Amino acid sequence: MTQTTMTVRLNGELSDFVASNVGNNGDYENISEYVRNLIRHDKERAEKQIFERLKAELTLAFSAPDTTYSPVTAADIISRNTL
Repeated sequence: MTQTTMTVRLNGELSDFVASNVGNNGDYENISEYVRNLIRHDKERAEKQIFERLKAELTLAFSAPDTTYSPVTAADIISRNTL
């Protein structure tokens, strides 16, 4: 697992907002914990978005009439994917 150290500069409202969420009055013990949580939530959001897009594509594919499909063999698929 790779560990990365990053420096982020915040001013004004953003800095005040982060400060209000960290420490004795906030939900997070420190800024790093807060940022990691934000990144985790954003990652979950992105993964959910990808899943929903895939689900929509599969729903569309499964609702298509059988006449729109053509039979293929495993060899057809392998040759198509090795170009």
